[in-house]
Amino acid sequence: MDSTDLPARSHSYLERVLRAQVYDVAIETPLEVAKNLSRDLGNQVWFKREDLQSVFSFKLRGAYNRIRLLSAEELGRGVVTASAGNHAQGVALAAQRRGCRAVIVMPGTTPAVKVRSVSRLEAEVVLHGSSFDDACSHARKLVEEQGLCFIHPFDDPEVIAGQGTIGMEILRQMAEPPTAIYVAVGGGGLISGIAAYVKALWPQVEIIGVEPIDADSMTRSLAAGRRVRLEKVGIFADGVAVRQVGEETFRLCRRYVDHMVLVDTDAICAAIKDVFEDTRSVLEPSGALAIAGLKQDVINRGRRDQRLVAVACGANMNFDRLRFVAERAELGAEREALLAVTIPERPGSLLRFCTMLGNHNLTEFSYRMADPEQAHIFIGVAVDGREDTDGLVRQLREGGFATVNLSDDELSKVHIRHMVGGRCPAASGELLYRFEFPERPGALMHFVSHMRPNWNLSMFHYRNQGSDYGRIVVAVQVPETEQQDWQAFLQTLGYRYWDETGNQAYQLFLG
Repeated sequence: MDSTDLPARSHSYLERVLRAQVYDVAIETPLEVAKNLSRDLGNQVWFKREDLQSVFSFKLRGAYNRIRLLSAEELGRGVVTASAGNHAQGVALAAQRRGCRAVIVMPGTTPAVKVRSVSRLEAEVVLHGSSFDDACSHARKLVEEQGLCFIHPFDDPEVIAGQGTIGMEILRQMAEPPTAIYVAVGGGGLISGIAAYVKALWPQVEIIGVEPIDADSMTRSLAAGRRVRLEKVGIFADGVAVRQVGEETFRLCRRYVDHMVLVDTDAICAAIKDVFEDTRSVLEPSGALAIAGLKQDVINRGRRDQRLVAVACGANMNFDRLRFVAERAELGAEREALLAVTIPERPGSLLRFCTMLGNHNLTEFSYRMADPEQAHIFIGVAVDGREDTDGLVRQLREGGFATVNLSDDELSKVHIRHMVGGRCPAASGELLYRFEFPERPGALMHFVSHMRPNWNLSMFHYRNQGSDYGRIVVAVQVPETEQQDWQAFLQTLGYRYWDETGNQAYQLFLG
């Protein structure tokens, strides 16, 4: 990126941000020093606390800035948008303040707590379809049928400018410009607004976008030089689960964004815990995305003694998800390791194994005799980083215990550590698959009813994580002559899935 002409390029957005009127509904959020994280990372780290807005998210800035510019005639017609979360609340609040009708189209899978939050702001909620795309299509239809004004969640210059007021506040609140600002990326509205403003005044400040590894539409688009549409997106960080970024946001990000960072679910959970330890606030997954990216970038590029800002952009956390977040945070922070250890089935083996664990505390321990000669142990161990894990694995192997590190294995983390039972001799030749089922009535029936009667379910495990989707693991016995039919079934089912038949943890404990 050539930074010499950045001020001229972003002139129009600089003016838009300066003209943006968001403080009728928004507050100037504090920029807080993260003392613990600063010490741990060897950098000066600040959190921009957008989670402290009245709707617990930055989204009301852009929504209000767009709605305030509607004419009296447009206000009389009312507004409509599609959203399953924070943008919905922002539009509802802005419409309430401007005294106009608001229709919010939400997917049918939207949790009831989010629907209630929007309804409390006097908006009309319409549940339609099973995805954001379905809801958006229906919202566009309402524009045609009822003459409502569509308020885009991110791909609108005035929405972008409203979000850009965050960048204006950051520069005003710091004694000198930061080295880098980390921003969560979904459709791109937040990072576009911040980047266009900051680059106009301080081109040397790095603007770094952060996406989940399974919802990386901006990263892929920037790499390809065109907007890429993802077939499927991960839904853990549902606030950024966007299949395709906007046209205008992509144009701005190509000009102004310096770097993109990808993080996984465990890293996001660890970041939620980091913020809690510094602020005693609980962010939602997308709200902690920038903090996770900051940590990852510090490791990747060896940053030291720099001034780093992360936008904590939302805290609309479903309470039911906290159990899952707490569980995965230890893995994300590399403070827990999951191991599968095979020991001889003879006197003294278990004692020798426990002795080799030394001072490591156990977080989990499951023992199952495999045959007369050996037993398998599934253990969780408190560790101090990846090097400690690698050292423990090496020590156990050198001591004669076959050991597999399962800390990065999704099947083990979500399902196997919570399952009981073991091998079933009658379940020979079974296939094992992980699925994400929509959390709505009939999802399981849809799955079962589309299976052939002679396909036998030999295992089923479900976990509710307090999100729009449940995590399922299924073992099924399919005749060899119908394997192609099974693959066709998977393609037409419409649920995300992963083939885990060859997974080592499955072979050890359940296969």
